[in-house]
This record gives sequence, C-alpha cells and structure tokens, in this order.
Amino acid sequence: MDKVRAKKSLGQHFLKDKSIARRVADSLSGNGYNSVLEIGPGMGVLTMFLLERNFNDFRVIEIDRESVSYLKEGFPGLNIIEGDFLRLPLDTLFRDKFAVTGNFPYNISSQIVFRVLENRDRIVELTGMFQKEVAERICTGPGSKTYGILSVLVQAFYSASYLFTVSENVFSPPPRVKSGVIRITRRANGQLGCDEDLFFKVVKSAFNQRRKTLRNSLRAAFILSAEDSNLLNLRPEQLSVEQFIELTNWTASRLVRE
Repeated sequence: MDKVRAKKSLGQHFLKDKSIARRVADSLSGNGYNSVLEIGPGMGVLTMFLLERNFNDFRVIEIDRESVSYLKEGFPGLNIIEGDFLRLPLDTLFRDKFAVTGNFPYNISSQIVFRVLENRDRIVELTGMFQKEVAERICTGPGSKTYGILSVLVQAFYSASYLFTVSENVFSPPPRVKSGVIRITRRANGQLGCDEDLFFKVVKSAFNQRRKTLRNSLRAAFILSAEDSNLLNLRPEQLSVEQFIELTNWTASRLVRE
C-alpha cells in the first residue's frame, strides 16, 4: 500500500489490466526505430509486454526508488535508468532514433510531450496513456474548444492519432478521470517551411490570449511594421497548422527588430 501511495503522489496510478497493457505495448509501430524508452514503468505491467516486442535497445526510466527495486528483482537484466525523464540528457541516451512510451504520470504528461518536441529530431514516435482530456487535446483539430498550443505544436511535427479510451477501473488506485491512449509519429517532412523558433513563439502568443483575435494577441507580443493579413481577424483555435505556418512567415516579414 505504501508503494501505491508513493506512486499516487507522483501523479501515477498502477495499471492492473494486462490486456490494456498489451494494447499499449502493441501501439508502438516499430517503423524507423528499434530503440524504445518506457517512462514510469512502476511495477512493470507494461514493461513485460514491451520486452516481448524484442527491440534491440529497450530501457526504462523510473524516479521512484521502491519501484526501481521491484523492477530489478522482477526483471533481471532490465536496463533501468533511475531518474527524471524531464532532466535526462536524451542526446546521449541512444545512438539512433528512438520511441517513447508509457503510462504517463498525469501531473507531468504535458511536460513530457514538450520534452519530446524539444527532441523531435531524435524521437520519431510516442505512444502511451494520458488523462483523456490531454489525449484529446493533443489529437484534436481546429475549431474545437480543446484545440490549443499542444495540439498545434505536436501536429506541426507529428501525425497524431487517438487510439482508444481506458476506464478508470483498470487502475489501482482508480483515478477520477478516464484515460486515453494515443500515438504520435514524426512526419517524413522534417521542415515546417518557416522559422521554427518563431513558430513556437507565434503559437504560444496566440493561445495565451485565445479569446482575442490574432491581431490583438500578436500586437501584444511583437512589434510589427504592418497588420495586413486576413488571418489576423481570426481567433487562434480557428487556424490549422498550415495557417499558423503562413502566419509565422507573415510575422517574420513584418517583424521590427529592435
């Protein structure tokens, strides 16, 4: 019970349904990589099925010491990294491109996705379980109330698919919300066709004031020499990724650099 409480304090719940664990493990495509990192394996319910996939280089990272001890005992030879994924130097972790998977702690799941985005040239796929609301936000398209920063930034670089919903009753202790399993796969075209750093700034600036038109939100974030784009009359949730790329190029052409 102490171990369960410890994991709950980290925002994670033990998955007890092995059929769900197998489906999550099977959600990895294996296309373009043969190295996988599992985040937060806990007591190894997902780990056992990932091991069956026989990836050339499979590792897990776990921050909870009791879980690390349990994994060492239950999975002799498992490559375990004891630490925090958000602080892990990913550029030296694998020689080649790799995938990330896991039953992600709800309280840091968005941070995990942003870390993946920062390492998008190395991480070609992510699959795993999120709080359902976050999973839907990552995969939803323009026009939805849940469409936001995470949606646009992920979909700019990855193809995102919502795979299936998971009941709260398959966890111990059960969370108060349902979960969703998703897959995001790196797009073949690695370039956006705009300044990527500016793209991030434009998207974040737009959604920081999502109730306002883009004219107002960009005016608050940038000094622009002119405001003559029709996109400026829209609100951020109305723009597709392609339109945000167009808006970024427009902003670059009108940006007054101090």
